[in-house]
Amino acid sequence: MLRLTWVQPEDLLGHELRQAEEDGREPSAVAARWAAARGPLAPRRAGASPEPASPYLRLLANDLLDELADLPSGLAEHEPTDLERIKALCPAWPRSRTTDARAAGPASEARLEAAWLGRAAGCLLGKPVEKLPLDAIRQLARATGNWPLSTWFTAHGVPEDLLAAHPWNRRSATTSLAENIDGMPEDDDLNYPLLNLLLLARHGRVFTTVDVARLWLDEIPAGRTFTAERVAYRNLLSGIEPPHTARHRNPFREWIGALIRADVHGWTNPGDPATAAEQAHRDATLTHTANGVYAAMFTAATIAEAATGAHDVHHCLTTGLTVVPPASRLARAVRQAIRLAGSTRDFEAVVDELHAVHGTYHWVHAVPNTALIAAALTHADGDFTGSVCGAVSGGWDTDSNGATAGSVAGLLAGHPRRLPDRWTTPLKNRLATSVGDFNGIGFDALAHLTHRETHRS
Repeated sequence: MLRLTWVQPEDLLGHELRQAEEDGREPSAVAARWAAARGPLAPRRAGASPEPASPYLRLLANDLLDELADLPSGLAEHEPTDLERIKALCPAWPRSRTTDARAAGPASEARLEAAWLGRAAGCLLGKPVEKLPLDAIRQLARATGNWPLSTWFTAHGVPEDLLAAHPWNRRSATTSLAENIDGMPEDDDLNYPLLNLLLLARHGRVFTTVDVARLWLDEIPAGRTFTAERVAYRNLLSGIEPPHTARHRNPFREWIGALIRADVHGWTNPGDPATAAEQAHRDATLTHTANGVYAAMFTAATIAEAATGAHDVHHCLTTGLTVVPPASRLARAVRQAIRLAGSTRDFEAVVDELHAVHGTYHWVHAVPNTALIAAALTHADGDFTGSVCGAVSGGWDTDSNGATAGSVAGLLAGHPRRLPDRWTTPLKNRLATSVGDFNGIGFDALAHLTHRETHRS
């Protein structure tokens, strides 16, 4: 029987109950009704429960999802989604300097190519261990002498019993282990930057959230979307308009999906974190709210500052925090992660502490993943290998974390030749994708297209 991931009401309800607890609602009465009906818990790591629910449970799940949506949140005052309210809570919101920043000099094509390559390499490093628990990642790397992590994962030398207990990600093992890499395979972490290149080419910097929605319907298959993006896509097809697409029966609205769409907004606004964050907000609110949106804004602002080549990673991360409400869960988590990484020599200890603090969150949630990215970049002092390996070795959403850390560290490196050959050579300057006419495109060509959008008014 066909089991669709990330959209079935009986699977969404458990996630929404968890989301309600996290964002300050009181879901106990709804949870009791669901438990009394013997409704299933949310799948822990997969996108769908193994067995279909009864028609009654499915109807009940839809009703309870709507009931949960009406509950008031105790955190709403400190975690708004509206841009003007976000700005009002950010005392150090950066001054928008779009014209001056671009006139002072956009990021070079070489720097942008390093960012694209870094994003691809970091993503590819994390693909085979996506969804695996932290201890499994460590065991698999140690089994081949690759710990602390410093290069691609491999199956060569891994004991059969370990592989049986912790198999590689089934979708990625054939393309992402060292012995199998042949160019960059398709991944949503690369598809979304491609979509945002198309977005800017068609609509410029004044694009709207509705423009994002129309582009998705035109250019990306529904099956290439996941979590919040898949729910929003479904909502669009049901006639629900943005920004309601982000809230309607969408328990993933604070997960990592908007963060992985933010790079282009930063790449094309070097030295202008405010504009980068505002663009990321318009993009993110199609699918996300509150901390899910802040993660995208933080990433875009950090990248915009890194794209100038004039600042170290610590300044860039500090700039990223200026566009996030300081009392939000995401801001608190990132600040704590940066402090921890800056004061702890052993990165494994940093990761253990982050998992202890954020262990109740789902492995795709934006709060722990953004904190881990910031910790990895801080601890590695922006070094490329240290950044991507730290982000991936920390677990949770490994490919997305590696991709974002690689993008930032690639920008800071400034040129493809400053990235170690072991990361760039296997990519073969070739990206696979189902987006538009981009399949097979080279990273040098993508850098050229990105550079062109940097100049567009």
